[in-house]
Amino acid sequence: MLQGLSITISVFLMTLIISIPLGIFITFLRLCQNKLISRLAKTYILIIRGTPLLLQLIFIFFGLPLLGIVFDRYTAAIIAFSLNYAAYFAEIFRGGINAIDKGQYEGALVLGFSKFDMYKKIIVPQVIKNILPAMSNEIITLIKDTAIVYTIGLNDILRIAQIKQNQQASLIPLIQAGLVYIIIIAVLTQILKQIEKRYSYYR
Repeated sequence: MLQGLSITISVFLMTLIISIPLGIFITFLRLCQNKLISRLAKTYILIIRGTPLLLQLIFIFFGLPLLGIVFDRYTAAIIAFSLNYAAYFAEIFRGGINAIDKGQYEGALVLGFSKFDMYKKIIVPQVIKNILPAMSNEIITLIKDTAIVYTIGLNDILRIAQIKQNQQASLIPLIQAGLVYIIIIAVLTQILKQIEKRYSYYR
């Protein structure tokens, strides 16, 4: 179970590390004034959000080798999860940016803020406040979504629990796996609440 937990946490953390910066990049492409670039970003988001994560994972691990592109199980999982969550994060970031009133930008410049200070002290904190609830929801969902890596043979918590269940003919391993997920989510929820509280005073 500890081995499975290490895989679950690793997939979770690597996905966040890669997908959040990638999501920010896609957001800027989506908001780009160049229509071609913007449409390409929209198309990417549509395709990723319009197909199941499981299908994307299977395509990368089982489909791409037919074209001569081969990834090991762990790398395939990280690629699939990162590309998937980057699309969702990109839309969350776009919504947070669009929610900032244009008067905030104008007011900051009138008050003599440089662009760097304006984004650092005024715009970014408000964007973070706007996106935190949606981001928190996606992060919690990510922990649960990591369970599908068992379909390509990664020994995550769920796969280890299923193996133990078959060996012992008992529901106990599945119950243990469920409790592990609940504990992880409970800890994450508390961390995310503290982060939300930190930005709650921004208007």
